[in-house]
Amino acid sequence: MYSQTQSGVEMGAEVVDLRSDTVTKPCAEMRRAMAEAEVGDDVYGEDPTVNEIQRYAAQLLGTESALFVTTGSMGNLIAVMVHCRDRGSEVLAGDESHILFYEQGSVAQVAGVFPRAVQTLKDGRLDLKDLESKIQHSYPDVHFAQTCLICLENSHNRMGGRVLPLSYMKEVRNVADRYGLKIHLDGARLFNAAEALGAEPAEIVRFCDSVSLCLSKGLGAPVGALIGGKAEFIAEARRARKLLGGGMRQAGVLAAAGLVALKHAKDNVKLDHQNAKIFAKAVQELACPLCTTDPSVVDSNMVLLTITEPLSGQELCDQLCADGQRSGVAVKALAFSPRTVRLVWHRDISTEDTLKALEKLKWVLQKYKTGATQPEAPRG
Repeated sequence: MYSQTQSGVEMGAEVVDLRSDTVTKPCAEMRRAMAEAEVGDDVYGEDPTVNEIQRYAAQLLGTESALFVTTGSMGNLIAVMVHCRDRGSEVLAGDESHILFYEQGSVAQVAGVFPRAVQTLKDGRLDLKDLESKIQHSYPDVHFAQTCLICLENSHNRMGGRVLPLSYMKEVRNVADRYGLKIHLDGARLFNAAEALGAEPAEIVRFCDSVSLCLSKGLGAPVGALIGGKAEFIAEARRARKLLGGGMRQAGVLAAAGLVALKHAKDNVKLDHQNAKIFAKAVQELACPLCTTDPSVVDSNMVLLTITEPLSGQELCDQLCADGQRSGVAVKALAFSPRTVRLVWHRDISTEDTLKALEKLKWVLQKYKTGATQPEAPRG
């Protein structure tokens, strides 16, 4: 991410926060579930609410078992640790993947696993020719790391929420099988991918050996993630979780909110996708050269705006958030790069909020087009 901060919001302004789907607040049903959750010591396997979410998640994911962990990043790291047991093993991941970009190189720092970058295409797929060319399969040649694992991401964050087709997932499975490799899926936004494909999550996961699913992004829980895989994999994952400090005790108070999130996931992400597409289509219809987007590549709950001079991505974010009292609305967005702004829809953003954000964007762009210092406040 290019920048995670912007100027403060003025008092009295209504805030539409589109920086990320991580900013959601727990709903009333989640808070009740957390307050009333049955709990026990999860390290002993005795927390009934944690056990329930793990059973429920395994059914949704189509896996033998599942494990509740604190974060998606922890889930990804645990998966790499279990699949790549020998230090110095190699994992292949996209050069634009969350695992390589946003997790501090944890697979190298903590797991002692060498990450090799594979070219990421604009739609989030890994280039299959590049992928196959980077597989080290000359073991026991002492000069090379041994490739053990391929990591995919679906939906893909840095590519703007693009979704990998099932046919592509099968192609990668075929490559992995040819070389005896495992596949881990970073499914932080798996339900978004499933909604876009018109498929169940298990239909995506069946091509993989393990999957991580984030509860605190598109699903709106306050904390938590899940890992799915075979029973033997999850048993080893539990050991790795303990090593990383993730042996939680009465974790049912957290898992309870995650259960609510899972049970409402389908309806929530469907509306998020609809609102993102409404916004993208409206931006295209503005036909403003300062700020453009392509609605045809809005697969899920993200919209990437391309910004041109004299405006920059960070300036657009600052302007969207500023003048809240005069415009009535402060829109929070994230500059992904000097020329790209990312907007993410989530459970706390309604269609009405979407239209307000659009009006604020029109107002900001009009300022730059006309050079006006006192534009008319946006309506609605």
